[in-house]
Amino acid sequence: MKTILLFNFLGPEMLVIFFAILLLFGGKKIPELMRGIGKGIKEFNSARSTLESELKDGMKEAERRELEEKRQS
Repeated sequence: MKTILLFNFLGPEMLVIFFAILLLFGGKKIPELMRGIGKGIKEFNSARSTLESELKDGMKEAERRELEEKRQS
């Protein structure tokens, strides 16, 4: 059974992609593009960490309520 790996780029493929980006955006636009990608990744990680903390807080609250219900029973 053959597995297809997505985004498994080696040296030659990376060079082709780099030159394609260079041709499409030009040398002056690449720093702006990378900055935008960096900001997007930063926002994504921030949202992910916020969601994780809210989920953990919700789970702790549910456990606390469950323990209180058991004590009352």
